Amino acid sequence: MGGAGLVPADVVDALAPTGVLRAVVNLGNPVLAQGTRRHPSGVTVDLARELARRLGVEGVLECVDAARHSFAAVADGRADIGFLAVEPERAEQVAFTAPYVLIEGVFAVPEGSPVRAAEDVDRPGVRVGVKQGSAYDLYLTRTLRHAEVVRGADGTAAFEEHGLEVAAGIRQPLTRYVAEHPGLRVVEPRFTEIRQAVATGRDRDPAAVAWLRDAVAELTAGGFVAEALARSGQDATVPGGTTA
Repeated sequence: MGGAGLVPADVVDALAPTGVLRAVVNLGNPVLAQGTRRHPSGVTVDLARELARRLGVEGVLECVDAARHSFAAVADGRADIGFLAVEPERAEQVAFTAPYVLIEGVFAVPEGSPVRAAEDVDRPGVRVGVKQGSAYDLYLTRTLRHAEVVRGADGTAAFEEHGLEVAAGIRQPLTRYVAEHPGLRVVEPRFTEIRQAVATGRDRDPAAVAWLRDAVAELTAGGFVAEALARSGQDATVPGGTTA
């Protein structure tokens, strides 16, 4: 892809104040990032490097294992950009682009569970395992009225450790987990659609935030995101109706 022309110096300075674009990548979301801390790969890695290229600076990656760490790095100014699900609580501290990928959040339950659909989960006595600080943790904490949210290193880890009634997670890894653990099933339909976007600090210059939003929109609409997902072997919906 050709990319943008000359980027105004004030935009570069606002997005890369240290002279490099510091991007935080969450290896805990296998749809968006794979590999190791030393050798990460995936759509978020490709986006970070392309945005740095367009700004004319080096891209420096910091890899973490959970969304809450990505959020903290962006909110604290230790990272210039991060890749996070759009959530009202986060939007108080970071500025989001439009989504570049849509991911589904689903539940898993034992085969004999009375939970037959997503809306059956919100009942007294139901405990739901989630990954602490994940987008679906924030969503379920905000929306569940009767069921209890139990946090852990992962939704399935909390599910196993505490003998919970329900595990919550991203569709792709949770579906694989169910396939590897006979006696469980995925609950349909999804309980939420997770809108993954690029985030930067709310204190960044508005012109820089606007440039970032325009660049991500172009990369999404122009096929960059779909191609990056395909290269990494991931299937996820790209806004605009395509599935990689």
